[in-house]
Amino acid sequence: MSTRTIMIVQARISSTRLPAKSLLPLSGEPMIFRIIERIKRCKNLHEIVIAIPDSESDDALERVISRTDVSIFRGSENDLLDRYYNAAKLYKAELVLRLPADNPVSCPEEIDKVVNFHIENNYEGFSSNLAEIENSGYPDGIGAEVFSFQALEKAWKQNLRGNPSREHVHLNFYNYETQEKASSFEGSVKTPKCPSEISRPDLILDINHLSQYLWFEKMYNNLYNDNNKFCINEIIDWSSKNKVLK
Repeated sequence: MSTRTIMIVQARISSTRLPAKSLLPLSGEPMIFRIIERIKRCKNLHEIVIAIPDSESDDALERVISRTDVSIFRGSENDLLDRYYNAAKLYKAELVLRLPADNPVSCPEEIDKVVNFHIENNYEGFSSNLAEIENSGYPDGIGAEVFSFQALEKAWKQNLRGNPSREHVHLNFYNYETQEKASSFEGSVKTPKCPSEISRPDLILDINHLSQYLWFEKMYNNLYNDNNKFCINEIIDWSSKNKVLK
């Protein structure tokens, strides 16, 4: 790939619903470590950057991330749009992938798929299989979002500080709750069609609460040792026998 494609993963200690969740263990390593382990198998990335706040409390995150060979960027804690923009600018991104650090079962194949899809169909727009868009059927939490650096820079320049879209990057492009494109975004919004065998939009595969973490901890304990590359097919099979905790 000639287009410089950078995955930026957002993580912080001070998450309000489940503080320090990125450091909670899954099969003996912090969740952020397991996420990095999975996305390093992606084939369509030039670089992976973990973007964390520059606050002292996030030093613990940096210590974990430094055990891997991915890059670290430190920036604003609450202005996530600013953190993304400056990380993307520093690492000379042409295409930016967004991934939250509470998605512990990201599937490299689906991330590669959305990158290819974006380049082939939607270079100046917004592509996502991170969650369901327009009845695509995707589970929430196995893919990623893709947008150009130019689109990110425009959002960074036009949205005033204090606007909710400064804290939630995707709101500059698309609102998953309302299934509506942002009024300020001039590009198109597209999504790959989810393969029928993994079409489970009811599955929420991210961690926001302790009960969800405990469910994932159990999943990792059951699946990881037998296959550390387990992905959505195995997850669907396992979840059919183990109720997802909300």
